[in-house]
Amino acid sequence: MINFDQYEALTFDCYGTLVDWEGGMLTALRSILANHSIQQSDSQILEQFAEFESSLESGEYQRYYDVLRGVVQKFGERSGFTPTETEMNALPESVKQWQPFPDTVAALKQLKQRYKLAIISNVDDDLFAATATRLEVPFDLVVTAQQVQSYKPSVRNFEVAIDRLAIPKNKILHVAASPYHDIAPANALGLTNVWVNRRSGQDGSGAALPVEAQPNLEVPDLQTLVERVQQVAIS
Repeated sequence: MINFDQYEALTFDCYGTLVDWEGGMLTALRSILANHSIQQSDSQILEQFAEFESSLESGEYQRYYDVLRGVVQKFGERSGFTPTETEMNALPESVKQWQPFPDTVAALKQLKQRYKLAIISNVDDDLFAATATRLEVPFDLVVTAQQVQSYKPSVRNFEVAIDRLAIPKNKILHVAASPYHDIAPANALGLTNVWVNRRSGQDGSGAALPVEAQPNLEVPDLQTLVERVQQVAIS
């Protein structure tokens, strides 16, 4: 059981938690594959994305824009085509158009009344800046992979956020949709966390590698999290 009264700040993963990254990437990748007469199911595309992205992020640091270009390149290698330069850029450029989940903005506005809000995201500064306008809430802190020069699930990204917040770790609650990128490293740090299971009822682990990680709380969406917080406030 989480005592929401004890927390001063909520840290959020962005893409997959606040923003529909699977919907956004599928739109871009389907178009690229269709250009080369390749048909794959959504689950096949997402599974390959998870494999390719994690491989590219585990090596020497490179900007997320280039990681996504590399993902397109690997789709080509796997499926037997050579992507054009335009196609290589199509996936990273699409990030700027990815949309928040329907409950995101309202939930953030409600949570902002009670907590400091921070972002810990595997992204470049300029890509997040394009997303930030869609979220409509000013964040107290934004920590990107570009700033830290590493990608989650590295605990370094979380350590930097905790240090910059200058709030005791036991007063910070991490909220995220990916067990692989977020819940597992949060557990390793002893950082209390909420798993927003956006894929509830769907097969597979989507655009993230599968991993066993037990959250402190599971909710299906952000609106449910807000309701849990409000229940504590009322009681």
